[in-house]
Amino acid sequence: MRIVTNKKLVRRNRKITNYLFFGTFGALILGFIVINASLFTNETPDTLTLIAQSAVLPIAFVLTIISVRMTNLWARVPRPEKAIEDGLKGLSNKSVLYNYYHFPVRHVLICPQGVFAIVTRWHDQKFLLRDGKFRSKRSIISKLFSAIRFDGIGKPFREAEVAREHIQSAISEVAPDVPVRSLIVFIDPSAEVEFESEPEVPVLYADPKRGPNLKEYMRDTKRQLAEAAGDAKNASLMPLSDEEIEAFEEATI
Repeated sequence: MRIVTNKKLVRRNRKITNYLFFGTFGALILGFIVINASLFTNETPDTLTLIAQSAVLPIAFVLTIISVRMTNLWARVPRPEKAIEDGLKGLSNKSVLYNYYHFPVRHVLICPQGVFAIVTRWHDQKFLLRDGKFRSKRSIISKLFSAIRFDGIGKPFREAEVAREHIQSAISEVAPDVPVRSLIVFIDPSAEVEFESEPEVPVLYADPKRGPNLKEYMRDTKRQLAEAAGDAKNASLMPLSDEEIEAFEEATI
């Protein structure tokens, strides 16, 4: 499988994440000093000091939220691109995985099984999937802290549809008859989803030791294609020709 990753963007955002971490840490220290300045000087704070005191905590709070979100997206391990790659080991060497080139879609896979827009989730929690919604099985206190950090699971199914539509529009420019499907992939080995209802979009684990997982899904899809075509050889053909893949890359990368 060929891997095409926007390494420049990854390196830049990891640097920004590091800067934000130290900036947030510094802002919190500065905030503590500014807010408690009157205790050290025994002087009544003037207007400028009061303004600074009222502004420093909101700024530090905003920086903290941004830093946490950037860390989850760009520094947290396992990295999505690596987890997906590991989960797809054994896939046809004709396949191509694109990482961080087609925003808002972060991962796009073109393989004999089809074209897929992949939405990932880094969360290491336990979820119950009911009526198309992921419900955290954490305690009330954990849910509260999660809400404060703004690191909830969001709306994966909505994101998956937006991702599918976005890549479908791009693919249609070079291969109008090729459909795009979406996948939701949990990349952390500790993640666990209890399925109370059938998901509208496949929900998979990147970890091949868990089920349902990417590798099983691709194997089953290939078998279904072979049965539908009546020919296993046809099921191994790429949905896009080499020329169409090249045109797709020239238009989108």
